[in-house]
Amino acid sequence: MRLVIVESPSKAKTIEKYLGKGYIVRASVGHVRDLPKSNKQAIDIDGGFIPHYVVTPGKEKIIAELKTLTKKADEVYLATDPDREGEAISQHLSEVLNLKNPERVVFHEITEKAVNEAFTHPRKIDEKLVKAQEARRVLDRLVGYDLSGLIWKKVRYGLSAGRVQSPALRIIMEREREIRAFIPEKFWVITADTLTNKREKITFTYSKEPKSQDETDEIVDIAKKNSWSVASVEELKMSRKPKPPFITSTLQQVASTRLGMSPSNTMRIAQKLYEAGHITYMRTDSVNLSSEALSTIAGVIKKKWGEKYLEVRAYKSTSKNAQEAHEAIRPTHVEKENLNLPDDQKKVYRLIWERTVASQMTDAKILKTKISAQVANLEPFVANGSRVIFDGWLACDVRARGEDVELPKVSTGEKLECLEVSSEGKETEPPNRYTEAGLIKELEKRGIGRPSTYASITKTIVDRGYVNKEGKTLIPTDTGDVVSTFLEANFSNYISDTFTASMEEDLDDIALGKKEYVKTLSTFYKPFLKDVKEKDKTIGKITNMGDVEDIWKCPTCNGPMVWKLSKNGKFMSCAKFPDCAGARTNSGEEMKGPVETGEKCPLCGDLPVSKTAKLEGGKLVERQGRFGTFIACSRYPKCKFIKEDPDAVKRSDTGVSCPVCAKEGRVSGTMREKRGRFGLFYGCSNYPECKNIIKSKPTGKLCSTCQSLMMEGTKTIPERCSNKLCPNHNPHKKELSRKS
Repeated sequence: MRLVIVESPSKAKTIEKYLGKGYIVRASVGHVRDLPKSNKQAIDIDGGFIPHYVVTPGKEKIIAELKTLTKKADEVYLATDPDREGEAISQHLSEVLNLKNPERVVFHEITEKAVNEAFTHPRKIDEKLVKAQEARRVLDRLVGYDLSGLIWKKVRYGLSAGRVQSPALRIIMEREREIRAFIPEKFWVITADTLTNKREKITFTYSKEPKSQDETDEIVDIAKKNSWSVASVEELKMSRKPKPPFITSTLQQVASTRLGMSPSNTMRIAQKLYEAGHITYMRTDSVNLSSEALSTIAGVIKKKWGEKYLEVRAYKSTSKNAQEAHEAIRPTHVEKENLNLPDDQKKVYRLIWERTVASQMTDAKILKTKISAQVANLEPFVANGSRVIFDGWLACDVRARGEDVELPKVSTGEKLECLEVSSEGKETEPPNRYTEAGLIKELEKRGIGRPSTYASITKTIVDRGYVNKEGKTLIPTDTGDVVSTFLEANFSNYISDTFTASMEEDLDDIALGKKEYVKTLSTFYKPFLKDVKEKDKTIGKITNMGDVEDIWKCPTCNGPMVWKLSKNGKFMSCAKFPDCAGARTNSGEEMKGPVETGEKCPLCGDLPVSKTAKLEGGKLVERQGRFGTFIACSRYPKCKFIKEDPDAVKRSDTGVSCPVCAKEGRVSGTMREKRGRFGLFYGCSNYPECKNIIKSKPTGKLCSTCQSLMMEGTKTIPERCSNKLCPNHNPHKKELSRKS
């Protein structure tokens, strides 16, 4: 028996189907080891940056099953993904399962031919690729912990920084500062509607921008009073070349632009397509296509559009360290134009198919037309048009075509009838904020990150609350502004383009065997740690983020105010704080402090007054929160009592009893609708005694998984169910409790 280990269960099913009898294919379900949360235990820096991995929580059962199978297997093959991360997973599996001579199998598409071909040429685990991935992981951990720790001390607890995410945030903030500093300038646009001799309409635009309203009015007046004629007609034939097949970054960009998909969602869908055998590996920076693929694509083009649409092309990667032996992202079976797939997968597959086929088609021929009209002694009025005279590759990638703007046929000197001349005052606009697609393009251009990291970079800065997504646009938050400003002021060299790109090249060189792991990390980390320690001594605690404009005064004492940062963003605080507690919101509204209600706290209100022990009973006060006013204990956070609004409780109560309370033998609470930082959830009314929470709305009924567990002998409802649709499911607890 031969055992094959992959990462994904769906990938395992596809491969097992191709390998047939004699092979058992099992999935590790991603990584089986990771660095522990505590940084002190994670990396032995003095010993040579040795990482101390621990088994990923929840993987014990999978590892036990794989160990049992490896003892029975005659041969073990590790067929994880064909990149650095996949190589590292294979290494971890080898060590965790105590494999002596595992065979490493690599393929870039999951087709029967590619899989069987790969198994005829197995190799050993590539230690250089493993070291490159390990270096990236160790480096990110060290930078993240040291910088984040300093930000916690100097700015605010809970903030964080990252080796690659922080440069991405800096790029967004640089654009935001351009927008803030932008001063709009007025300009005027003059247009004129005219008719040709054949009564066909042409709209012209004045070729020069007037500098004032008076100049605009003068030009409009002259244009209305004088005769018009065609000064010149220019026609220029141009070609539009197709774009190369997709690589990781371009797939994410086009999916964002055309389909409105986030990079992380695009990669998730592409992963499914790859594992099902529909496309080649989706993490690549190579634009190559195999000779076999080119032959198949040529056949598809000839059959669908004809010989004149075919032009075999070879593309060259722009990435400095692109692995040319790899392929671009393409369909594994190009002859299959449409597949019976879920809607989101169908859209991404179609996008990849169109781009792949179009890349091997002839240029599109475009006719560009420019007509100039003369009026008195004014600068020319101009009309521009273009139309496709041969569609070429645009016949396949129709969405890239755009609209034809065809102008009527006119001749030089022909008289024109002026119908109307109008002007419109406008203002210059600041540069656009980055979209996810635009940011990825910029990161790739500057050499920051690699194909496997682009999606996680954008997701991380959004998840951390440094950037908000409004539609496709990325807008930095106040917190993101403060973090980026702090890093730019104190660690600008470590989050610069040149340094970050140079570090990426060093990691690539480790993978190529050109640089050593320990030497590369030492060269970076020793001066970096020295800088962090020096900044720790020289930078004081940042209590404010600068002075507020004079138009805003303290609502309590009418004194000056300063900007401060809270977990919800910036706010205005009185400069005399703590002597004066006056405050305003970011928009200038007065922030009211806690107002006593005259009631004692039911939990701690009867505590004795003691000056030595600093103990005093709590009082109920009215506070302002993110979701409006609420009543809570004045001793928060020592006492977390919150008085519930009876009407709100009634509205939020589902009437379903808490199953955990029943299991633990106390009076059962009811599950209520609540709101947290991640949105709506349902929690027990006995909180904090009972901390049972679920994501789905409880129904009080058992799901099929719970029912089967009870039939197997489980006497009570499972505390945590693995079924995501079950009301007992908790997304934060992945293990299934089967206590009898």
